[in-house]
Amino acid sequence: MYVLYIVTAVALLASLIASRQKTVAAFKQTARRLLKIMPTFLLVIALFAVSITLLSRETILHWLGKDSGPMGLAVAVGVGSITLMPGFIAFPLSGALLAQGVLRMVLAGFTTTLMMVGVLTWPLERRYFGRSVALIRNGVSLLIALIVALVMGLVFGEVGQ
Repeated sequence: MYVLYIVTAVALLASLIASRQKTVAAFKQTARRLLKIMPTFLLVIALFAVSITLLSRETILHWLGKDSGPMGLAVAVGVGSITLMPGFIAFPLSGALLAQGVLRMVLAGFTTTLMMVGVLTWPLERRYFGRSVALIRNGVSLLIALIVALVMGLVFGEVGQ
């Protein structure tokens, strides 16, 4: 992690040396964008915190843990497919769920479908790409998500538990 901090500091210093005005303008633009997404980000974090508080660890593990079997992966893939959430929220959420004992395989299925399968964006995709292309894209994305999840399960020894 320290390597990333050092690389970031060096890049920032190089940017400041190259053009102080452009660097300051970029920081201002970044701050505006951050402030724009902050309410949504805080709302999702608050909803997650409430959900984790209301749902017992046993309930989470029942649905998504090692004893959930294929149903846990199906639940995660289903939720990921219909949820519209940016990656900067999804990955910390997955980290928190991992700390609760959720399988990596299940989290891989969730995050992959979250990023690739678009049930909520289906009408938009169908209108712009056509029904066939949208259906093929979502179907292939779902298949890839399941393959990624199974590979993760094999790598971490979670398949067959």
